[in-house]
Amino acid sequence: MTANAQAADKRGRTRTEWAQLLLKGRALIALVALVLVFSLIESSFPTYNNVIILIKQTSLNGILAVGMTFVILTAGIDLSVGSIVGFTGIVAGLLINEGLQAADWVIFPHTWMVLVLSLAAGTFLGAVSGFIITRFSVAPFIATLGMLMAARGLAGLINGGKTFPNLVGKEELGNTGFRELGTGQLFGVDFLPWATVIFLLFAVVAWFITTRTPFGRAVYAVGGNERSAELSGVRVNRTKMIVYMISGFCAATVGLIIASQLVAAHPATGQYFELYAIAAVVLGGTSLAGGRGTIVGTMIGALVIGTLNNGLTLMGISSFMELIITGAVIVIALIIDQLQQRAERRLALQQQAAQVGAEA
Repeated sequence: MTANAQAADKRGRTRTEWAQLLLKGRALIALVALVLVFSLIESSFPTYNNVIILIKQTSLNGILAVGMTFVILTAGIDLSVGSIVGFTGIVAGLLINEGLQAADWVIFPHTWMVLVLSLAAGTFLGAVSGFIITRFSVAPFIATLGMLMAARGLAGLINGGKTFPNLVGKEELGNTGFRELGTGQLFGVDFLPWATVIFLLFAVVAWFITTRTPFGRAVYAVGGNERSAELSGVRVNRTKMIVYMISGFCAATVGLIIASQLVAAHPATGQYFELYAIAAVVLGGTSLAGGRGTIVGTMIGALVIGTLNNGLTLMGISSFMELIITGAVIVIALIIDQLQQRAERRLALQQQAAQVGAEA
């Protein structure tokens, strides 16, 4: 290979590397751009009170997105998380307002038991989706779409489609304190509501699991190549089952927080939540094909979605237009993901060609 050819090849690799770097950092670039634009357009956007609202909004979607990341890393999808949010809130409302009925007895669980039972209910629905997917080889899209409708129907059936109001409990029953989950703050700090603390805790644990544990490596292996993972000794079905349980647990957590914030539970709560969670995960760089993505990217993606929705609301944009824009963001993120994969393949080919040329 001549000197000119080597220089041209080096320039080509440099351009590809820069393009790949920009594509990988797309979520952070989008976040900075949105903050700058909304700060210039809306004077109320960078205010302290609005930042607190933004943090709270982002935390709920972030918790959902953390669970969704595990699922998408295995090349799956979970469309049921929004319905599980509503279902879990209804379960908590039932336990607080009406208790558990057994024959002539009515048992009102303590608040911590309400939380445990509600989380178990949401996790169970995730396990059912995982079982259907692994046991009967049903496509994740179909299985979780069915769970989306079933969970929403169950939530409506429990209380006849009505709201469980005034979820404050009674002192004599020992089930007060539920609202603290949604309104309380760590050390009384405004920007550390429990929702944000839980989001950060979940994100740190999820980061540790995906980067430092055998289970995390198994998740990436299943998403990268399921057959190869199985031949390597990875228990594929168990891994899939667990990630859907994690997703269900995260959705149940969000359902409890929202019910606590509203001090009420309605079966319609959580509609479209799955769209925002998927958007955050994909925008954060996780590939829908599986095997590639990070929790840190998902956190940034959640901030992008939260900032976008918050800014549009301040501008007076209707909720219907927000859905259109969110849908467009998902499509654009998928297009960028495809461009990133092409850039990676092109760079790999260029490096291989350079190595062959050097050996020649």
